[in-house]
Amino acid sequence: MRSNCHRTTTNATAKTTTSRQKSTKLCMLTLVAGIAALMQMQCVSGVEFTFDLADNAEDCFYEEIKRNTSAYFEFQVSAGGQLDVDVTLKDPQGKIIYEQKRSTFDSYQFVAETSGVYTACFGNQFSAFSHKIVYVDFQVGEEPALPGVDEHATVLTQMETSSQAIHKSLNDILDAQTHHRLREAQGRKRADELNHRVMIWSTLETASMVLIGVALIIILRNFFTDRKPSQVHYGRL
Repeated sequence: MRSNCHRTTTNATAKTTTSRQKSTKLCMLTLVAGIAALMQMQCVSGVEFTFDLADNAEDCFYEEIKRNTSAYFEFQVSAGGQLDVDVTLKDPQGKIIYEQKRSTFDSYQFVAETSGVYTACFGNQFSAFSHKIVYVDFQVGEEPALPGVDEHATVLTQMETSSQAIHKSLNDILDAQTHHRLREAQGRKRADELNHRVMIWSTLETASMVLIGVALIIILRNFFTDRKPSQVHYGRL
């Protein structure tokens, strides 16, 4: 009886250890897949930035693209004036392949017909007083596949499918965070402008109330102040 109980306890301990090892391996594989997805997202060629476009000015940016390479171009005016800007995209020969006039947001995807440096210009010549804050996203080439996941033609395992889902979710999170930051910056800019206008209006109202109060006090004092006989005599003359 004692030997049977000892064997049962040993089997249960072995099963618990095996399940713990499987759980640890699964967590490690998930962590490795997440790190690989992050490394792949960082290796994608392209630029993403926000810049300040001065009034009555034009800024140009340059990106080298090889032939038959796909590219994605996106911009958005987050603050300034009427939230509009002129955009022009030129190929290495100077030919205009994309153009927008006084636009707030747009995106354009194309395939490079020739190798060379492509130019993206943002113009604010029509605005003489307000500067603009512009967000630009210029991605070049296709996103590389996850290592060890998309490299074979067989059916994907559950872990590989989970890695792809994690990779896609991370990309979606990055895009959502970018657009939320732009909306936050735009809302903050409008709030600051509204606060500035309210402060100016409140200051003017306060100053006018003080001036009106002083004028009323002077007028009332003139009504209830007794004049001297000499002042009355000169007044009659």
